Amino acid sequence: MKKVAFLLALTISFISCKTETKKPLIEKDIAAVETPIVAIGEFDSKAGEFVNKEIQVKGIVDHVCKHGGKKILMVTDKGDVHVTSEERFDEALKGSEITLTGVVVEERIDESTCLKMEEDNIKSHSEGASNQEQYEAKKQHIQEYRDQMKAENKAYISNYSLKYVNHTKVE
Repeated sequence: MKKVAFLLALTISFISCKTETKKPLIEKDIAAVETPIVAIGEFDSKAGEFVNKEIQVKGIVDHVCKHGGKKILMVTDKGDVHVTSEERFDEALKGSEITLTGVVVEERIDESTCLKMEEDNIKSHSEGASNQEQYEAKKQHIQEYRDQMKAENKAYISNYSLKYVNHTKVE
């Protein structure tokens, strides 16, 4: 009797521990794993919906940063988007049309950021690292941030960019 109870318990245990069978993918599941495509012209208005998520954009590489090569500017007739990377971009990408996958990054500029920027601008100018024209331009840029926050009645401005994942050239 003990053997029968033991075998019954063992069988029940084995059946309950059986691995779950995988359900087949259906169209809805496939659509859920596709990376959303965002038009560069709509990037600034839609990026807030995708912060820390992957998206794809398609455009022309207008600029590859010469100071390290880890930034590019992608453009279309309707807008632009900045892309950063851990690795250098190939200078040969300039002028190429590409489809790029990246993670949306949000930089928030608030009053404390403006104060820090002002402090850095004053320090840079006083140390001779910037001339009067550069100093005034930076000062004006900081004021534009403040004016924009005031006009939009917001405590911060969001600047969006992409962190590079991969790309393919459009042929």
